[in-house]
Amino acid sequence: MEHFLESWGYLAVFVLSFISAMGLPVGAEVAIIYGGVLASGQIPNEPHHLHLVVVIVVATLAEVLGSLAGYLIGYFGGRTLVDRVGKYILLTHKDLDRAEAWFARRGEPFVLFGRFIPLLRSFVSFAAGLGEMAVAKFVIFTAIGCAIWCTALTSLGYSLGSSYSKVLKDFSDAGYVAAALVVVAVAVLIWHRLRRLREERLEGERG
Repeated sequence: MEHFLESWGYLAVFVLSFISAMGLPVGAEVAIIYGGVLASGQIPNEPHHLHLVVVIVVATLAEVLGSLAGYLIGYFGGRTLVDRVGKYILLTHKDLDRAEAWFARRGEPFVLFGRFIPLLRSFVSFAAGLGEMAVAKFVIFTAIGCAIWCTALTSLGYSLGSSYSKVLKDFSDAGYVAAALVVVAVAVLIWHRLRRLREERLEGERG
């Protein structure tokens, strides 16, 4: 990824940020931080000299556009997706109805603060579209969250400069612990969903 960023500069930051925001976690956080590192001018023999403000603007724009793409996929294809593969991903139309009602009440803080949680942030947009959150609200809170997130990460990379590699190693070690916690959380979620679906099926048979 570092070679890609060093070779393609702003375009690499845009592409990785867009794809991640759309719903495919590709490590955009690291890409944005490294964009800040390149802007610091402390990487020897770098082919591109990036500017801090431009990196922030490019990353934020990519995040917003990618998030909107993910939202539209969830909004227009969500219920069709549930019809086709719902039983495989443990989703029903009742879940979509509940999600829509939930987003109508609490969508703004979820979209805003969800941008600050690694991994989860990649799925916020699709979930908002699936819950049919109002597009205007989605874009506004997404733009605010992405601007804050991208500014913080780029500034972090800029301040780290040449010490980036050491910090990244420590960050990666902590990532293994986080990944283990995610696996446990997913297992608990699947167990809960299976039990919930069984209960709904029994209620339907009784009705």
